[in-house]
Amino acid sequence: MGPYSTGPTYFSSAPFGIATMNLGPFSAVSKSSLAFGVLSASIVILLTTAFVRVPGAHAGPPGASSTQPPTYLPSISDMMIETIQPRHERIWRAEQAGDWDFVAYELGNLRGAFGRLGRAHPTEQNTPLPDMIESVTKQPFEDLKVAINRRDGAEFGKAYDELSEACNSCHQALNHGTVVIGRPAGAAQSDLIFGKAGR
Repeated sequence: MGPYSTGPTYFSSAPFGIATMNLGPFSAVSKSSLAFGVLSASIVILLTTAFVRVPGAHAGPPGASSTQPPTYLPSISDMMIETIQPRHERIWRAEQAGDWDFVAYELGNLRGAFGRLGRAHPTEQNTPLPDMIESVTKQPFEDLKVAINRRDGAEFGKAYDELSEACNSCHQALNHGTVVIGRPAGAAQSDLIFGKAGR
């Protein structure tokens, strides 16, 4: 310390004018301990960076949801077989059993099934499917409703045949003329028991 010194000196001259720090009482700390501390800090930083999710780094297209299930759209054929054809048959068999309440119930379901078909498949072979369905089924549906309200078997049979022919005309227009429907024949392949409600 010189005559103008006011405290301990922490820097000393080194070759080439580079100042070195005099750590004083900390100079006893070993270089290996210091290196271990620096290495530990580096590992912590690396691990933290690895587990921090960068916003948008793995994001899909805008508006896409990673939890959204794939969309399944039944084909026209699937919907015909699963929701329309069975109801068409049940209407006939219920009328034959004299269960007019079920006939009315299933007629409403059949109209609803045709509506869902048109909404699911707005066009088929460049043809607006809802318009086609409405144009060929509107009158038969109205005639069936009248026959059901009157509980008139003869009128019902005529309107039912009109509905079947309307369906067949659509099949032909869409190049599926091989599909022909009409009055059900043979034993019913169903577990429905008509005329037993409320008994």
